[in-house]
Amino acid sequence: MIFGEGIEKSYGNLQVLKGVDFEVKKGEIVAIVGPSGAGKSTLLHIIGTLDNPDKGSVSLEGINPAKLGSKSLADFRNKHIGFIFQFHHLLPEFTAIENVCIPGYINGKSKSAIQPIAKELLIELGLGDRLNHKPSELSGGEQQRVAVARALINKPSVILADEPSGNLDTINARELHKLFFQLRDRFQQTFIIVTHNDELAEMANRKLVMRDGKIVEGVVSKSEALI
Repeated sequence: MIFGEGIEKSYGNLQVLKGVDFEVKKGEIVAIVGPSGAGKSTLLHIIGTLDNPDKGSVSLEGINPAKLGSKSLADFRNKHIGFIFQFHHLLPEFTAIENVCIPGYINGKSKSAIQPIAKELLIELGLGDRLNHKPSELSGGEQQRVAVARALINKPSVILADEPSGNLDTINARELHKLFFQLRDRFQQTFIIVTHNDELAEMANRKLVMRDGKIVEGVVSKSEALI
C-alpha cells in the first residue's frame, strides 16, 4: 500500500536520510526503531507529506503526493493520513468530541454528519462518558485516546505515530499499544509507528531498524511468525 524508494534528505550540510527503501502492506503495524538522530522522525514526516525528500519518492495507494499541488496535497493528507504524536496537541478550548470532529470539518463534512461518527469512535475507545470534557479535565491516557479518535475520524489509509506512548506511564502505554492492535484487527487499519518502546516494537508485524540515515534491518516479529 505504501512504497518508498531511494529517499534522501538533508538539512544544510547534514544528510539525515541516505537512500531509504521500504514498503508497507495494508493492515500492517510497522515499528521504526533506532537511536536518536537515526532519521526515524524525518522519514515519518516524509511519508506523511509534512516534508519532501531531496531524492527518491513515496507513493500511497499508487499516488505520489509530491506531484500534487498544495491544495490537492492538503486534501490528500487530510483524507488519507492520520497523525498521532507524543504530545496529543488537543485544542484546550474545545471538548473531546469537538477536537475529534476538527479533521472532518476540514474535510468539508457538516456537524450533523461528523458528530455521530466522532461520538461512536470515542465510545469505541472507552470515552463515552467524557465526550464533553475539555483536555484539562482528562487524564494523559484519555487525552491520547482522543488524539487516536481524531486520527481515525476520516477513515485514513494509514496512521503515522511518532512516539505515541512516550508521554504515558507504563499502564496507559500498554493500553494504548493494545488499542492499536485492536484497531488493526477490527478495521484493517495500517500503522507506521516510530518508537523507543521495545515492548511495542516487538509486538509489531515488522520492525525496521534505522541507523545513520538508513534502514539496516527489517525483521518479522515473533507474533507474526506464529501466524
